[in-house]
Amino acid sequence: MSDLVRIRPIAETDWDAIVEMEARAYDELGLTEGREVLRSRADASPDLCFVLNVGARPAGYLLALPYPAFHYPDLEHTQPAAAAAASSSDNVHLHDIVITEGLRGRGLAQRLLHHLASTVRARGYERISLVAVGCSRTFWSARGFTAHPRVRPSGYGTGAVYMSKAVRADRAATPEPADVPPRGPFAPTKRADARVPCP
Repeated sequence: MSDLVRIRPIAETDWDAIVEMEARAYDELGLTEGREVLRSRADASPDLCFVLNVGARPAGYLLALPYPAFHYPDLEHTQPAAAAAASSSDNVHLHDIVITEGLRGRGLAQRLLHHLASTVRARGYERISLVAVGCSRTFWSARGFTAHPRVRPSGYGTGAVYMSKAVRADRAATPEPADVPPRGPFAPTKRADARVPCP
């Protein structure tokens, strides 16, 4: 596969693909949010939300927003844009990351994470948090995130774990080249590549 990978801001025309990827990744877990709620996350902080294209088509996305540490968005309610804009938090919450099924296990989620870490660092944030769902705690631990067992995320399903890591400690995160071919074998992996808050 020689299609180039490009990470870019979310466009209006991406929402059908994003909603479809989110539903496929989280319907089985009962954690789908729907178009209006997903869009509210991106509208709250569009400069921290991205689409990953493989060739000309969206193959993944990431939604993140400033959010107070040790708190997390409610999956059933839209995110008020004014709340994120007014947040004085030094924490960015990685709410959602999904790679389409046939392209998982090729390092594409890692590319999105590197891009987010570089963006977050450039904007002066100090931490990234997330809620690991669907047995993805090991995936996030391997990427430097630490669990906070005293924070018990309600509404994110059984076994959901609140995790975070310091951005400055993530020295491996470098800007992602604009157009590069995907690497790795063409083989699906476990749902760990699915979605970050993995709701």
